Amino acid sequence: MSVLGKQSARLKLGWSRFIDPHVDDRLIAEEGEYVLDEIHRHWVTRLWPGCQVVIGMMAFGIMPQLGHSWWLALVVGLLLGLRGFWKMHVEYMDRFVVTNLRVYRVNGVLDQKFASMPLSRVLDIAMQRPFWGQIFGYAIFVFESAAQDQGLREITYVGDPDARLHLFQRVVISAGLTGRVQADVASGD
Repeated sequence: MSVLGKQSARLKLGWSRFIDPHVDDRLIAEEGEYVLDEIHRHWVTRLWPGCQVVIGMMAFGIMPQLGHSWWLALVVGLLLGLRGFWKMHVEYMDRFVVTNLRVYRVNGVLDQKFASMPLSRVLDIAMQRPFWGQIFGYAIFVFESAAQDQGLREITYVGDPDARLHLFQRVVISAGLTGRVQADVASGD
């Protein structure tokens, strides 16, 4: 491959990070690390941004009735639509990943943040289900570890919380002091 082709491939990879967080790129392949669960934010986090997009579209719909002030509805519609789509994309880019060696979180679009914690450092996992979480099926997971100030302390809007809690507990218990999970334990066999 030519130098120009390599630069083009690197540029393409760089731009694609604004669209997808590429959680697989952060795996430590040399250690045999693989993903057990990749957790997207619950769909409820996209309700308010979706409402903003719909209100923005409604503003476009009333433009003909405003006469010479049509541009006000255009500006409001564009601002609400762009803000709603941006917020939905920010929620889409927030990922929490459980592997056979560690847990990590990737979030952010323009400024990506990454926080990681080995499974052997996870001391306890607590699940909190707020009122709306019980209705819509999401929960908040709180990870207790020796180092409390981390980006992994609290993971909000986790869908299918009961199954995920069982997976976390099974993986953390199986990791024990070695910090590594065997493939048959992680799959539930």
